[in-house]
Amino acid sequence: MKIYNGVSGRVGPILSSLVFCVACSCGDPEPSPGGGGLSDQFETTPEQSPIAAGIIDEASGLAASATMPGYLWTVQDSGQPNSLYLISKDGKTIKEYNVPGSNNHDWEEVAVGPGPDNGVSYAYIADIGNNNQPITSTNTIYRIPEIKGADGSFSQSALQKITFSYPDGARDAEALIVDPVTKDIFVLSKEAQTNIYRLPFPQSTSETIVAEKIGAVPGVLFATAATISRDGSEIMVRTYTNGFIPAVYYWKRSNGETVGQTLVKSANKTLTVESEPQGEAICFENDGKGFYTLSEKANAASVSLNYYKRK
Repeated sequence: MKIYNGVSGRVGPILSSLVFCVACSCGDPEPSPGGGGLSDQFETTPEQSPIAAGIIDEASGLAASATMPGYLWTVQDSGQPNSLYLISKDGKTIKEYNVPGSNNHDWEEVAVGPGPDNGVSYAYIADIGNNNQPITSTNTIYRIPEIKGADGSFSQSALQKITFSYPDGARDAEALIVDPVTKDIFVLSKEAQTNIYRLPFPQSTSETIVAEKIGAVPGVLFATAATISRDGSEIMVRTYTNGFIPAVYYWKRSNGETVGQTLVKSANKTLTVESEPQGEAICFENDGKGFYTLSEKANAASVSLNYYKRK
């Protein structure tokens, strides 16, 4: 594990005064979608927290930690370390945690959700991009229990590898959803037609799964990230098109509706968000009060962690 100061970007020792609040989701009842009466209105001007350049310049996914409130996970794409990065919500502290036994061919997304052991929160790392040759016919999703404090580390013995292929040939993809209701995994392709693929729970970790094609997301081009609320009632998909102009599409999921049934319908609305150099990450806050976006640095001097409050 490496800890970085968000101002200088230099590596430093773990500060004894740094305290993490740990709130595990163990014992929570299984959530059920249905909207919960929350507003679908969000601020269009975000609260911005600067991210020091040089540490996570290639952020390609974002997920709110369930075990460490106040922190978010991100990953970097191809050519970067096999690591998860933990970011404080003010952007000032970044911690790097190696994921032993993994390989960053082209990590493009991270999600947090349930898994095979009840009461355990898992991080899902999606190696589903096509930046590196050869473009493989199979893809890997790494699943590992979240650590619960600053002094934690990931164990190779706990790492699970979900290997899958598409039923219709190799695809580029950057968006992943883990349904907190069913534990199914959904992958959205990054194409002119955003196809939806499902890996039903329980996912095999010993055989290659052939994903089920559900359909396509109407009107969404080149999806770069996706997120689902902690109760499963809201979904967002972000894109960039035409010179990396951002678009965030928002769905409310009805009671009894699957993620696939929600996404094959047109989005309930398109949200207005700030332009970013190369936006490839989005996630809901666990408390439902808003959502975050993060971008690759690309040709910019630096980026910020953007938070959009719910109205």
